[in-house]
Amino acid sequence: MAHTAAVHDSPDAHASHDAHATNTGISNFKLGFWTFLASECLFFGTLISTYMVYKGSAIVGPYPADLFDILHTTLSTTILLFSSLAMVLALHYVHEAKRNVAIGWLFAVIAMGGAFLYLEFQSYLKYIGYGLTLGSSTFGSSYYVLTGTHKAHVAVGMIWMAILAWRIHQGKIPPSKSDQVEVAGLYWHFVDIIWIVIFTLVYLIP
Repeated sequence: MAHTAAVHDSPDAHASHDAHATNTGISNFKLGFWTFLASECLFFGTLISTYMVYKGSAIVGPYPADLFDILHTTLSTTILLFSSLAMVLALHYVHEAKRNVAIGWLFAVIAMGGAFLYLEFQSYLKYIGYGLTLGSSTFGSSYYVLTGTHKAHVAVGMIWMAILAWRIHQGKIPPSKSDQVEVAGLYWHFVDIIWIVIFTLVYLIP
């Protein structure tokens, strides 16, 4: 009995159990991703700061007050925020081992992300029609770089969700591997939060 207890309490026995955990109790996978999100915060912070500096320095129009349709952007923002709820539900049903329901909610995330991009690109076309292009002014360049980078992140997230849906369909993401969906959810919520900041500073503050 003593020998058995020694085996169970040995460092080797616990090593396999904690192979993917750090001293904080968070898996290496999640900790690495949190570090990535921290770097993304710095990246977007730089882009937002650049926009805030240059938005009022353009010497030629059009200017923000001439362009932005708050109701249109509020609609796209609302859709993106509801996609976070769909992401939460997708993770919940992965935990519940309800693959088809989880896949359905992931497709809802993709659909709402697509609707957001469609509405935002409609705005782009309108702004270009008014003469605001990437090279028309410092305001134009900083605006398109900031919002375009965010839209690229949304597109990457949509591709990620499609891959997850396919892997769930194949049975490769059971409840024991739900951290794959959880990390994707962290990314999607981060993208939503960044857009709230952009929406507030770019569209609501003159």
